[in-house]
Order: sequence, then structure tokens, then C-alpha cells
Amino acid sequence: MDQEAVNPQTLSAIEPFCTGSLPLSGGHAIFYEQSGNPLGVPVLFLHGGPGGGCTPLHRSLFDASRCHIIMFDQRGCGRSSPIGFVENNTSADLVADIEHLRRHLGIEQWLVTGGSWGAGLALAYAAAHTHACMGLVLRGVFLGRSSDVDWFFQSARQLMPDAWDALTEDVPNPNQSELLYWFDKRLNSSIESERLAVAQAWQCWENALSQARFLPMTSLEPGSREALRLIDKYRLQSHYLRHECFWSDVPLLQRLTTLAHMPVAILHGRRDWICRPSAAWDLHLSLPNSKLVWLDQCGHSAFDPIMKKALVTAVSHFLDHGNFSSWGLALEDRE
Repeated sequence: MDQEAVNPQTLSAIEPFCTGSLPLSGGHAIFYEQSGNPLGVPVLFLHGGPGGGCTPLHRSLFDASRCHIIMFDQRGCGRSSPIGFVENNTSADLVADIEHLRRHLGIEQWLVTGGSWGAGLALAYAAAHTHACMGLVLRGVFLGRSSDVDWFFQSARQLMPDAWDALTEDVPNPNQSELLYWFDKRLNSSIESERLAVAQAWQCWENALSQARFLPMTSLEPGSREALRLIDKYRLQSHYLRHECFWSDVPLLQRLTTLAHMPVAILHGRRDWICRPSAAWDLHLSLPNSKLVWLDQCGHSAFDPIMKKALVTAVSHFLDHGNFSSWGLALEDRE
């Protein structure tokens, strides 16, 4: 659940010092990269989605002189292979992949960061492998609950009714379960025009909520690299959301008992229309020792200047202090 509108001219100048492909179970292989200071504190970044990927701009969220930055594209995403592959692709698989990558790189512990879907995945990983995590920095929290998905596909229509009508105009019965079923069926259609139309409609709705304005869909050439990647992205997202992110057996918040004493920073925009602020509040109540900072003028994007500043300072504060107990005070004058 991540949509980030950025200017390509602002791409980070930080370049990887190492890239690789790690073979995994089920026929998958993940692309990973390392950048920043190889002698710095290891910091793992988990991208949003599901179905998103890492970009060079994500490196700019960290101080490259102090952080050993590790990023990877999750199964079926980005530069991992096979692209768009949903078989053997579950949250449990992704958690196992993260731990496999840590061991492969010879890292004892790392600070785990993530936004949106990446925040939920970070929590799932930390709950399963608490010993491997120094702490968590989470942004725009998505917990994968039915109510979170219902907000995105149903309740948020009250904010952008024209955009929601455009999203659902061809759906016979656009309640949550039928909407996802209808999208999933067409994203797996043998007819490319059907796949692309649904992917573009989904992207347009996501953009409307992220940017608080409804703009026409950008035209993509069927069969183009951009069109195929967009279809793969939303096929994966549909796969996860239809299966309740594979957390329905034990909801995510119920898995967090091992994190009671772990340093956790939560950043959430008050104007986040994609991932509700109530999710950040519910997470904070589940982890009373966590530090929750509200960013009053922010929406969902990690690259809003206010959010980006908060993310950079949160990580820097942890590197200085090993916790977040006094962090956030310096953000009060954050116009």
C-alpha cells in the first residue's frame, strides 16, 4: 500500500558498493544492494506495496556516512525474479527471505526500517526474529487488517467520490470482497488490455488518495515495459490483499509480544489517506514503550520534506542514543 510521487531529478547520488541476486525457495531469487558506509551501522530498508520495489531515491532516507544501507526487492518485485510471480509468495516467505539475507551478508543485528506495507512486514520480521533487530523505524503504518483494506477500497470513497466511481465503474458489485475478486480475476486475464485497464485504474485511485486530487490516468502503451511492470505490481498487491496479507491466522498486532522492550519509532502523517492514522495509534497502544510522532502536514509519501526529515532524524537519533526516548522533541519546529 505505497504510492510515492517524486521528481526523478531529485534522485539520490548515493551509489551501491555491492549488488547481488540471492536464490531462494520456490524458484524465486531476490535482488539486493548495499550502499553507504560498509563499516557503519547496518540498516535494512523494506519497501512498500505489496508489489512495489526499491529505487535509488530510497537511499537518500539515510545518512550514507554512518549507515550500511541494505535494500532488496521482495519476491516477484522490481529486479527480483521471476517478476510478478505469486506462487510461493506469502508474508511468511518474505520474513524467511529477510532472515536468509541477513545470514548471507554476515550481519549480526540491524536496524529495520519500512513504510506502509514495509512497516507491517518489518513488524512481522521483528516478531519472528527479535534477536536480529536493534530496533524499528516505521512510517505510514499498514497492518493488513480487514478494516485497513476496507478503508482503502470502501470507506475512503467519502474523501474522493469521483475517483472511487472511476475505480469501480465497470465492477458489477463493488463491495470489498467482490471488488478484490473482480480485480484479481482481470489482473490474471489472458487479455492484456483487461490487465492493463485494471492496473491503471488501481494506480489512479491510489494516486488520488496520495495526492488529494483526482487526475486522469496516464496512458501506457500495451506491451511496454512500464505497462507490464504496473500489471505485475498490482497482481502481487491483489494476491496479498485477497489473502489478508497471510496474517489472518494470527493478526499482526497479536504477534508483537516479543517487542515490548525493543526501541520502536512510529511516524505517521495526520493527512495520510492511504494508511489510516488509527493504525499507527493501535500499534502504539500495542507497544506502549514505542515512540509515536504525528506529522501534522503530511500525507503518505516518505518523500514529503517533513516526513523525510523525520525519518532521517529518527535513524540518526538511534545511532547516537540506541533508543528513541528523547527523539521527536526537535521536530516541534518542523514547518
